[in-house]
Formats: sequence, C-alpha cells, structure tokens
Amino acid sequence: MDVVIGIDTGTTATKGVAAGPDGQLRALVSVHYPLSVPGPGRAELDPAHLRDAAVKALVDVAAACHEQGDRVIAVSLSAFLHALVPMDGDGAPLGPLVTWADGRAGKQCDDIIEAGLGKKLQARTGTPVHPMSPLTKLAWWRENDPETLRGTPRWGGVKELVLAAVADEPYLLDLSVASGTGLYDIHERRWDPEALEIGGVRAEQLAEVVSTTQRLRLSAEVARAAGLDPATPLIIGAADGPLANLGVGATPAGVAAISLGTSGALRTVVDRPTADKAGRLFCYALTDDRWVIGGAVNNAGSVVRWAGESFAAGFERPGAEGEDADERDAALLIEAQGVAPGSDGLLCLPYLLGERAPWWRSGLRGAYLGLRREHGRAHLVRAAVEGVCQQLALVRDSFTAEGIPVTEVRATGGAVASDLWVGVLAAALDLPVSVADTPEGTALGACLLARHALGELPDLDHAAALIPIGEPTVPDPENAELYARLRPLIETSALAVLDVVKELDKLAPQPIPDTEKAVSDTPR
Repeated sequence: MDVVIGIDTGTTATKGVAAGPDGQLRALVSVHYPLSVPGPGRAELDPAHLRDAAVKALVDVAAACHEQGDRVIAVSLSAFLHALVPMDGDGAPLGPLVTWADGRAGKQCDDIIEAGLGKKLQARTGTPVHPMSPLTKLAWWRENDPETLRGTPRWGGVKELVLAAVADEPYLLDLSVASGTGLYDIHERRWDPEALEIGGVRAEQLAEVVSTTQRLRLSAEVARAAGLDPATPLIIGAADGPLANLGVGATPAGVAAISLGTSGALRTVVDRPTADKAGRLFCYALTDDRWVIGGAVNNAGSVVRWAGESFAAGFERPGAEGEDADERDAALLIEAQGVAPGSDGLLCLPYLLGERAPWWRSGLRGAYLGLRREHGRAHLVRAAVEGVCQQLALVRDSFTAEGIPVTEVRATGGAVASDLWVGVLAAALDLPVSVADTPEGTALGACLLARHALGELPDLDHAAALIPIGEPTVPDPENAELYARLRPLIETSALAVLDVVKELDKLAPQPIPDTEKAVSDTPR
C-alpha cells in the first residue's frame, strides 16, 4: 500500500504514523522526552531531544512500513505552537526551547495590553497577546537579556528546529506555525513591523514563510537512515491544532473539533483569516485558504486529576487497592454522575493553571462558589466538569457572536471516554457531540495534508467522510437551558475573583505552577 508518514512533535512526545489513502493507520510509534520546570512559571524542553525524537520516529515508522511491504510516498510534519528557541546560522539550538506553557512573560504581556496594543496586534496576527506567544517571550528577552536577543542569528520554534534536523532546505517556516507566533500579519502575509519592534527582533532573524503544502527534500543522511528514496517529498506541514481539525474530519462549514485531555480546545474552520471584534478567538492557518479559529483552555482533565489527588483519600471501593490514577479518576466521574446537573447550586471556576480563552487573562485563579455543608466530593467533581465545559461553551458563544455557525462537534482526547464529560459537554454547547475514532488525529491530519499537497485529496472537506465517528450524544434540553442560564455568572465571578487574587498576591508569594502535570497529556 502507498502510505504517507506523519511526524507530530508534541510537548512530551513525538508521534510517527503511517496512513493509507483512506486515512487508515498502518503504523504508529511514539518517542517520549522529559519536560523541564527549572523555576517558577518556567516550562522548557531540551531541543536536542526534539530533534533526535523526530529523526527516530521517522526511522522507526519507516521501518514498520518496510516490514509490511508498504511504500512511503511522502513525509509530512506537525509541530506544537508558541515555542521559542535561539539558533545559530545553521539551525542548531543555542539554548533551551521555551514552550507554550512557560509563563515568564506575564509582565511583558500586561505591558502590551496596558499600552492598548493587545487587540490591535491580535487582529493583525491572529494570536492573542498572552505569555504563551513568542511575541511576549521575545519581549521578555528584550527586557532581560537584550544582548542575547540581538546577537542570536536565528529565532525559531519547533518546526524550524525539526526541519534543520531532517530537511535539506534553507531556513523556512510554514504559514500555519507563523500565524501562531504573534509576529506575523496574517492579512498582509509578512512579518508585522510593530510586532517585530515590540519583540526586539529583525525580520532576517526569522524564517521565510511558505505555504503549508510546500514540498521540501529530506536530508541525504536522514533519508538513508530511514531507508527512503532521497526524492521522497517532505511536506512542511502545519501546526498541531489546525491539523487536528483535519485529522478528525472537522473541516466542513458548521463542524467543530474539541480536544479534551489535560487541557482543551474548541476550533472550527473558515475560508479566510478572521479577527473577532472582542479579541477572544485565535486564528491560525491550515492552508492558504483554510483557517482555523477557536480558543484553548488550560484546564480540563487536569481539574479532575487534581480532584482525585485532593479528594480521594479514603475512597474505598472493590478493587481500589493499587488502582492507578486513571482508574481512580474514572471512578470519581462515575460517582459524580449521581449528582444532578448544576451540582445542587455549586459553581466551579476551574482555573487551577490560569486560563486562556476566551479572556486570555493569565492571572485568573480557581474557586468554588455556593459551597454548602451538604455538598460532598461528588458535587465538587461534577461542578469541576461543568466548569470546564462551560468555559468551552463560552468559546462557542464567541463563534455565535461573530456569525459563525456550529451545528456539530467531533471530540477527541482522554476525557471523552467518560459519559459524564460527553453528556455535560453536549448540554453546555447545546450541540450533538460525536467521539472521533482517531487516537492520533494530529499526525493523521499531517498525512491528509500531504495527500492534499500531492493532489490526491483536492477537497479537504472529503476528510470528513474518511474519519469514523461514533453515534452523537444529543444534548438534554433541560440541562442545556440550565447551563445557558448559569453561563453569564461565570465571567462576572471570574473577574471578581481576579480582583481578589491581586490583593492576595500582595500578602503571599505565588506558588510554583505544576507545569509538568499541566502538559503531560496536552490535547491538540
């Protein structure tokens, strides 16, 4: 069978898959690496691990293809967004790779917003002004280490780093990842002069931006190690979020994708770069004429994991001895199903790790409101699930405000194995939710994009017919009405808590975020 290999570089692992013409997976490998948390709010990776993992994943999945007689006709790349790494003139790293989860640029982010530039930059670049973005990370360097900033030949992210390891090409970057830097004008298709000035970098320190379907060449060394013809096309590919939509078939109008793992995201595809007036949605490229808008939330399954660690003491049930954390969390979710929707008047603001969409306020903190003596562990867990789903519903509300219809949701991630999660999500969104049977949707999306680049999949919307999905969970009308009534309370409460937190922070130092747990199962 003719297969395409997709290499997906994630925050804690690189996945390699081989997929046939109808999207069926033929091989899968995974190469893991550790995340470093060297200080408060820091989250870094060793760039050498990422480079080595990309090469190993390609070599291993190619070997699996050879063993079963499949012919590799292309390789395609996916990378996670919002990373930053200094590099020399040949693309070799000069320091650690700073990930999206790194929060050191909080002050610089606040300075940009207070100067009245936040929404203007977001409208031009598609990327919210937030500590996650390379724009604010560079502004941190400008303020704290200007000599290194000016003297570094190249600044890049995951895609540039991986390309330097596997490609025989000049310094390039795909439009999708560029649109997630906060430095690239997605309307004018150029590095944004004002953003460059804020970040303190020159355009020549950044890569040339090309289409996500650009064909490159594997380096002779990597092609030889993988047993591939050096002429095998290497498709530069896109960023992980947009590719996840393609990988679950959520590209037609009205179809949205939700990733629900440790964190979460809601995304849908539009046909041109879109800037929402309220500045609540990101906009990243999939191809030159297909764009993904949406919002990511920091807290999803991580909130239930925290609840399991905090509330499960003495949680005795048959077979509980020696049970692992996943089994414990599943048992807590089953227990929480016995609580009525609305958690008997308990509201959870699930911002244990701050929050991104739809407000992009890094200082947000979690809280339970309405807590009474009769509330127990099951109420606390259910309220946490409801809080996360309501946050995603607020992102959906931003779509509605922009006149972007959503009629169907395809969901992936570890949390969607729970009936409680799927049922609450359907009711909060007031939409049918189907679980996509694609465990590696992002890497599969890279494979499908390669088929598109090769001319074999001219219409990306055809991917929706290739991806198997389960029967939809239909929202309960009464629950949907209840959650809609509760949702306006969330923003009011969140901003009130933010004011309280500012005063609390004056009295006590902020704790070190448990970033390693936050990104251990990051969805796309």
